[in-house]
Amino acid sequence: MTESSFEVQENFLLIGHKGSYLVEKFLGEGTFGKVAKCKNLSTNKEVAIKIIKNGFDNAGEKELKALIEISKLDADKYNLVKCVDVFRYKSHVCIVFEILDQSLYDFLEDRTFRPLFVQEIRAVAWQLLIALKGLKRINLVHCDIKLDNIMLVNQDSKPFRVKLIDFGLASKTKDIPTGTRLQNICFRAPEVILGLPLDERLDMWTVGYVLALLYTGFYIHPWDSEYNIIRALLDTPEQQSKKTGNQVKDKVNCRSFDDLKNMYHDQKKMTEVEQLIDLLKQMLEVDPNKRISPNDALRHPFFILEKKEAKTTKPQEPAAVQVHQQAEAKEVTSVPQGPSKENRFDLIYYFFVFFCSMFIFV
Repeated sequence: MTESSFEVQENFLLIGHKGSYLVEKFLGEGTFGKVAKCKNLSTNKEVAIKIIKNGFDNAGEKELKALIEISKLDADKYNLVKCVDVFRYKSHVCIVFEILDQSLYDFLEDRTFRPLFVQEIRAVAWQLLIALKGLKRINLVHCDIKLDNIMLVNQDSKPFRVKLIDFGLASKTKDIPTGTRLQNICFRAPEVILGLPLDERLDMWTVGYVLALLYTGFYIHPWDSEYNIIRALLDTPEQQSKKTGNQVKDKVNCRSFDDLKNMYHDQKKMTEVEQLIDLLKQMLEVDPNKRISPNDALRHPFFILEKKEAKTTKPQEPAAVQVHQQAEAKEVTSVPQGPSKENRFDLIYYFFVFFCSMFIFV
């Protein structure tokens, strides 16, 4: 696709179902489309509009199907981006989302990939696990979790409040064929590399890898090839220590979890660090059948430890994790309510209009 075939530019006015949107500036570009910061002239509120490129209507349709499934949930509670409108501008499918701050990748890049504090990692971990729990409820697999697809909501007013975005590759669990190539190679789960049956457990792997990266500031396994990734996963430092001669020279660049534990700068936090490393071990279990589930991960001592300390000391966690832990406690005795039927009906209606328009354009 050439740039000239992209029919939306800055200062264009896009007419949607819930207002007219003025394109202020483009925020980024991916394989399937561009994201623009726009203003809804009806409400004077800013939104983010994903504008699908020509020739990628199937990608837009797939994302809309995923968003309809997500509309069964409370997006704020489960830390998932909210879709507020869907329409077509000329040959482009346009999906309107709430405006968010910046991706975790951009956030880390701005701080030269300096690792986060353990309490900050805890806040992000809790929210991402809640997101996985929500997706599991509707049998949806994100399939592309990475730093770019985790957004800070507003780092100034809500520090480390995050949401999961970009469901362009999301699939129902039953619809993922064995052997499908998924995920960025840096975050690719072993079962994807090996061509094994796939389900929601591959998302747990990528969340674990993201948390490890937030803790270290670097990738803990090589990512130049799938071959070296598998070698790193199976050829642990403990096994390498038994090798001699040329075998030692042939070892791959990988870090043991014990190495990671000793990296943290604050020795007073070592109990929390050890709990975090233990959680990462269970999230990054090579065998998906042994990998920890979202529910079990949320009950891990890494989070329970913070709750116990909060009884005797002033909580130091970012507000995001405190709010979501309170919501999690309430969920034990009540069934969470999704969005209103009216809002969900709107999204389904817009998808129906979009789907019908595809036949008109064909």
